[in-house]
Amino acid sequence: MTTLAGTRHIVWDWNGTLLDDNHAVVSAVNTVCAEFDREHIDIDEWRAVFSRPLLQCYERLLRRSLDDQDWARIDVLYHDAYRELLDTCGLAKGVPNALHDWAKGGRSQSLLSMWFHDELVDLVTARGLYELFARVDGLRAEVGGGSKAEHLRRHLAAQELEARDVVLIGDVLDDAHAAEQAGTQCVLVTTGVTSRAALEKTGRPVVDSIPEALAVLAAS
Repeated sequence: MTTLAGTRHIVWDWNGTLLDDNHAVVSAVNTVCAEFDREHIDIDEWRAVFSRPLLQCYERLLRRSLDDQDWARIDVLYHDAYRELLDTCGLAKGVPNALHDWAKGGRSQSLLSMWFHDELVDLVTARGLYELFARVDGLRAEVGGGSKAEHLRRHLAAQELEARDVVLIGDVLDDAHAAEQAGTQCVLVTTGVTSRAALEKTGRPVVDSIPEALAVLAAS
């Protein structure tokens, strides 16, 4: 059984956790909605429907079955619209100071995202964060939407980390599921696209900011 006490390594999620991108996400989703004749939604509606696998999520959102051609079209529509707004996305409250604080005393951290790897590296570097991470891993597939669990296992193996010594900090249910399957602990933040009520149902600690997530680790 893993515990938060004595944690020496954090695996950070990026979108919705360290990057404040909710407005870009909702705008991109609404680009998809417009293309499929679905009325626009707001952040609360997206939080209510969001889940992985994303294909089923979009089927619920668009109220129709989606074939491979539809899914490829959605993938392009969403990511093109999201990219247009990336420059307007700032860092979450407390970042980067919280990351600098964590790095003190020999503690380590890495970044694991379902965003495309090459673009992720550029984003993190442009925001002056890259050197804070022992490793940065993004998605290396052409079309996203899969599970984060295997992604996390590979990330830990590449750093020769024992899962029991790691805490994953993220903002969606998939982060909690990935942590459970990989054997790490997890702290969830309410800064992204999942409601507090849904996050709390996982039984994991739930907080409202990055500094609060580190305070949970310090108190354990």
